[in-house]
Amino acid sequence: MSVTRAEICVVACAEAWRGDGEILAAAMGTCSILGARLARLTFEPGLLTTDGGALLTAEPVPFGAPAGPAEGWMPFRDHLWLVQNGRRHVMMGASQIDRHGNTNISAVGEWERPKSQLLGVRGAPGNTICNPTSYWIPRQSTRVFVPRVDVVSGVGHDRAAELGAHASRFHDLRRVVTDLGVFDFGTPDGSMRLVSVHPGVDVEQVVAATGFELVVGGDVPETRLPTDEELRLIREVLDPRSSRDREVRA
Repeated sequence: MSVTRAEICVVACAEAWRGDGEILAAAMGTCSILGARLARLTFEPGLLTTDGGALLTAEPVPFGAPAGPAEGWMPFRDHLWLVQNGRRHVMMGASQIDRHGNTNISAVGEWERPKSQLLGVRGAPGNTICNPTSYWIPRQSTRVFVPRVDVVSGVGHDRAAELGAHASRFHDLRRVVTDLGVFDFGTPDGSMRLVSVHPGVDVEQVVAATGFELVVGGDVPETRLPTDEELRLIREVLDPRSSRDREVRA
């Protein structure tokens, strides 16, 4: 059975929640939302998933569908309690990310006169200081993987260390998933490391799309393919309208 790049990305995002148990999976972006719901339907049944709003759904719902039966209501104050107490694993997006995992969703260009105004820092500082945090980036390039972010929204390993134990004790950057591969920060200085390349992508292509020195060790494996059951769930249950293919082109 043929598999699209988007479907590989969905499974790679799902793997970020493996082993998390009963915590809230918060995701931003089509493939990461599908990944959280796929993880709950397969290897992480204890995950809490939402309808994208304030309802905890009894079952993972199709992308863009109404919530259906709900198992709980989560007003914003309760959501913030989960954030502050590390009971949530969030997969955010990033307009820029550097080798230590500092991210920018606020503005591009010089602070005094930015070229582009983006979202603002939003919840990124609190997320990265208090929660397990991963990232989903649909289009990797040297404009996104940069030597230095223009504004620090999400806190990386180097800055968390500079802030001291009070800030770094719960700091936990897990994974970065892009349309080219999967990365982690499992190096002595907390810099980004290439974990796998998606089928059809080689290491040189990933390095060329990275604007900083990327840690690459030995033979880099391919990202795993979806199982037949995972493909069925993605195609027939979670995303029958193929929204994933509009986020990641084949």
